[in-house]
Amino acid sequence: MPYSHHSHSGEFCGHAQDTLKAIIDAAVEKKMQVFALTEHMPREQQDLYPEEINLGYSDETLLDIFRSYYAEARRLQALYASEIDILIGTEIDWIRPSSKDFIEDLFSNFGFQVFIGSVHHVHGIPIDYSAKLFADARRLSGNSTEKLFEDYFDLQYEMLKALKPPIVGHFDLIRLKCEDPNMSFATMQGVWQRIHRNLAFTVSYGGVVELNSAALRKGLDEPYPNGEISKEFLNLGGRFTLSDDSHGIGQIGSHYWEVLRFAEEVGITKISYFETAPASKDSRSPGVTIRSTAVSHMQSHPFFASCKPI
Repeated sequence: MPYSHHSHSGEFCGHAQDTLKAIIDAAVEKKMQVFALTEHMPREQQDLYPEEINLGYSDETLLDIFRSYYAEARRLQALYASEIDILIGTEIDWIRPSSKDFIEDLFSNFGFQVFIGSVHHVHGIPIDYSAKLFADARRLSGNSTEKLFEDYFDLQYEMLKALKPPIVGHFDLIRLKCEDPNMSFATMQGVWQRIHRNLAFTVSYGGVVELNSAALRKGLDEPYPNGEISKEFLNLGGRFTLSDDSHGIGQIGSHYWEVLRFAEEVGITKISYFETAPASKDSRSPGVTIRSTAVSHMQSHPFFASCKPI
């Protein structure tokens, strides 16, 4: 029953650890039922991260790394087919409107079973990398955190409309590096209107929002998305899935018990998950279907019970 729809490895991601095979071995050991491989898509030259620049990478380097990832993912998927349901995908980085052409070209060259739609940049600047870069992005929003939030959710809306991702990644990532990451969005009218709009649109096309435990791992009080957003999405009829956003074997299934407790408190009774199936009605997730499990049933599973604090 355990599953994660969002993962990275040190073999193909500069800020992660461990090989892709070691990641899958750990997922098998933890009795994961479904495990999605979602390395970051390659990016344009202007969007390299500091560590990539220091390593002398180029946009071509990132594309070569991604090709290697895809080939290894296919090999491991076949190798472990009898032990775990591995879904091959990618995490999309929507940076600007021109990202659409770049992403569509990527889709035409690689066959993904699932993909995550994420926003990590505002004004072309990473907003989850460091407090300094977050501040740089805020300066371009008139030195206003509230305006930066608005700009983030507007960019997310562009991504949602253009791609209709099966899974929406860390919906409110923008709060990670702000002064008070546990603050309420609902007190900011313009921000909250944008959040509601994005959630309603996600429901309209059948997208699923991940409950991402990485926020807890990084010291926030609640997973992504926070409680007020999760309740709003639930009220709109939205569906949730479960992700650890792991960047190494030590993070697989991290803080899952706390996420289940959070889901229960918010009022979420079912968690959706993607799995390999003979056919799919959704061209964005070929050969994959979406099922659901009751939260109460998950809590009694040995894996989740083993995560329960003593």
